[in-house]
Amino acid sequence: MANQRVYELARELGFESKVVLERAQELGIEVKTASSGLDEDSIALVKLSYEEESDASAPAGEEDPVIADLEGSDEVSEERGEAPLPEATGGSLIVEEGITGAELAKLMGQRVGDVVRQMMSMGELVSAAAPLLSSDIEKLGTAFGYEVTVEASAQEEVKTPDRFTVEFEDDPASLKPRPPVVTVMGHVDHGKTQLLDTIRKTNVIADEAGGITQHIGAYRVDHNGGVVTFIDTPGHEAFTALRARGTDVTDIAVVVVAADDGVMPQTVEAIDHARAASVPMIVAINKMDLPAADPNNVRAALTQHGIVVEELGGDVVSVEISALRGDGIDQLLEMITLVAEVEDLKANISAKAIGTVIESQLEVGRGPVATVIVQRGTLKRGDSIAAGTVAGRVRAMFDESGTRVQEATPSTPLLVMGWDDVPTAGDMFEVVKNERVARKLASSRIDQLRSEQLTIPTATERLGMLLDQLRTTDHAELAVVLKADAHGSLEATREALVKVKREDAKVTVIHSAVGGITESDLMLADASNAVVYGFNVRPDAGARKIAKKSGLDIRTFSIIYELLEDAEALLVGELSPERIESFIGVADVRAVFRAPRFGFIAGCYVTEGEIGRNAKARLVRDGVVVYDGRIASLRRFKDDVQAVAMGFECGIGLENFRDVKEGDTIESYTVREVARI
Repeated sequence: MANQRVYELARELGFESKVVLERAQELGIEVKTASSGLDEDSIALVKLSYEEESDASAPAGEEDPVIADLEGSDEVSEERGEAPLPEATGGSLIVEEGITGAELAKLMGQRVGDVVRQMMSMGELVSAAAPLLSSDIEKLGTAFGYEVTVEASAQEEVKTPDRFTVEFEDDPASLKPRPPVVTVMGHVDHGKTQLLDTIRKTNVIADEAGGITQHIGAYRVDHNGGVVTFIDTPGHEAFTALRARGTDVTDIAVVVVAADDGVMPQTVEAIDHARAASVPMIVAINKMDLPAADPNNVRAALTQHGIVVEELGGDVVSVEISALRGDGIDQLLEMITLVAEVEDLKANISAKAIGTVIESQLEVGRGPVATVIVQRGTLKRGDSIAAGTVAGRVRAMFDESGTRVQEATPSTPLLVMGWDDVPTAGDMFEVVKNERVARKLASSRIDQLRSEQLTIPTATERLGMLLDQLRTTDHAELAVVLKADAHGSLEATREALVKVKREDAKVTVIHSAVGGITESDLMLADASNAVVYGFNVRPDAGARKIAKKSGLDIRTFSIIYELLEDAEALLVGELSPERIESFIGVADVRAVFRAPRFGFIAGCYVTEGEIGRNAKARLVRDGVVVYDGRIASLRRFKDDVQAVAMGFECGIGLENFRDVKEGDTIESYTVREVARI
């Protein structure tokens, strides 16, 4: 029998791919996606499980050929050179309540197939990945010569929902399949918009300046009788901005990588943002029509960032495409459909509509409009709605082609008219009884928002809340966004950080890259409740603005062991560091000239705060710190001055440093010592 993929076996058996995939995983077969391959033994085991369901007893004296195949599986394993599992030696085992058959088989040193067959002989058809009853655990242990003691398992902690998100709970019987919502991300000019253009057979690029997407759009496409909804974002920043507001819209992330350019910095950011959102990922290797295309190089480069595609034995689907010529598009849509089928996406169609605002704007002649995606229920023309602090009534709805529609079901993108004001992208909307209720709900949220704005936590307060969480949470995890000045120091710092552990807690680096700290880094940290570490790098103006607005703490160091000590202190619940910097001002270097008495002088323009003479200062070039010392001289025109405020020009001389270039930034700061808490 030739090897098969999971979805091919599913078609042969007449089941959905996700059903057969789940059955294979329950039987202890190592398959990860619907396109994973199965060997002869695995195919026989899956078929046997379905035959046992349909025919509990076979005629006596006849041997089922499938069972014969299974009986000979040990010999096959030996022929292939696979090491046999140790034989049961008996003894005592202590296991937690709810252990699976696969886990119990591993503890007893038995093959998973043997444990499943033993369960069948006991009259129970239980999959290897399903929790076992305590009585069955004890019987299985006795059958294999073990005395098993079952202990009660601990209860899991329930998370508190974010503000402005709409809570709902549906009866499983009311849920019906819905189309997947897919976000396409990738490095600039790697063909993300061209891919969507080819899929939708419409021209989006011609209407966009420089070929770069200027807005967030949402579109539906048909494939083999099914529907897929695509969200076209201008980057992972918009994707993460929705997450930061407590909204999870995306079901699948497609990361587009050019086969000639390979993995680029924004590709890595897109991967890290998708991974932080815990959504299934598909890699689309684009531009396969170019002579320089090298898909194997792309797959190898992805492994350096923790992405192992199926061709290399991993669980991430990859598809080779040419968005320009249309090659591989059908295969990409088929893989999206397969992943969505495995995810088993469902929603309640008959309930009142709930969804998310993707983008919003004020249009001439239409007033406030918003692109939304319905996530639950059916949105109808005339419904009263509230999204965040904005109320409204659906006066008209249009689909992606501009056609007016009367109602929309889950996973449908729409342009909605009838808002009292422009809603905020990322807020969830919900249908309420009438406009009076909608306006009352929006008004109460305005009061809540004002109250929160008056009490926005400082960086210290937010860090304190994180420390309390690390102290009191079981299986605590300190999420880190790491930026460094060079690849060598980045790798060394990242490897050392993941080794920082304590009992029941660990450090996880959700994103790491070379260069200065940017707005994208802060947005990811905000959405993931992470700490931002910088090694010999500084935040840019946009990052400082977001940090101040959101109360995020940016922690920068110039010595690796100090950074590691800080991470270790956070992990054990201590507030650190002992050394706190206070930002004073920033000046941009506009020109560099030589003065007879003062040496090299930087002609600067103060853009933030003020610059003071004899203050501590660092010179930042492309986000990387190249000098850290003091300001030796400060002049305006021909006069020495003590300080220069924002909006004025000045000449700055740095102490014992002359390598100043146009475009550099000079930051002034102070340092104060505090005691650890």
